[in-house]
Amino acid sequence: MNNKIYNLLVEKGAIMTGHFVLTSGLHSNKYIEKFRVLEDPKSLEIICKEMAKKFKKIDIVVSAAIGGILLSSGVAKELGVKGIFCERVDGNLIFKRGFLIPEESNVLIVEDIVTTGGSIKEIISLLTNQKINIAGICSLAHRGETIDFKYRYEPLFEIDIDTWEQDMIPDWLSDIEITKPGSTGK
Repeated sequence: MNNKIYNLLVEKGAIMTGHFVLTSGLHSNKYIEKFRVLEDPKSLEIICKEMAKKFKKIDIVVSAAIGGILLSSGVAKELGVKGIFCERVDGNLIFKRGFLIPEESNVLIVEDIVTTGGSIKEIISLLTNQKINIAGICSLAHRGETIDFKYRYEPLFEIDIDTWEQDMIPDWLSDIEITKPGSTGK
């Protein structure tokens, strides 16, 4: 675990407790509110430097909107390359705004919090029909089961946070009012 990043999240109040419904639809008693660190330029810079250190020979950084935009731009700045993002339209991630990835580019995918890896898998799917090289994937935090994306994956830290399907929520958690944090529009 990257204690520096974990401690930064704790210091900024980003690790919250309660009853949360995650974007994936899973329920959890903990939630990482990434915007507590992403809203602070100094914290964002620390995170982006740590992500950039993990990869070499990157030509372009790609993320999904919304939280990923700040990470893509910040990591791209650290690497001296462009940072672009895809966004959700009618439930699907697409590149808009004239973003192009030159052929043979070494692409780094960055993400904020990974639970099921759904957004990363969508980005990979979006990129696989292009003549590029996915050089790797980096996330701020990984909170869930191990995922094989078929590409090098480097989370800054992993955190064990329990999640439950709707029909498996423990009674003690059912007694806590549900909070539905930020949504990606899935």
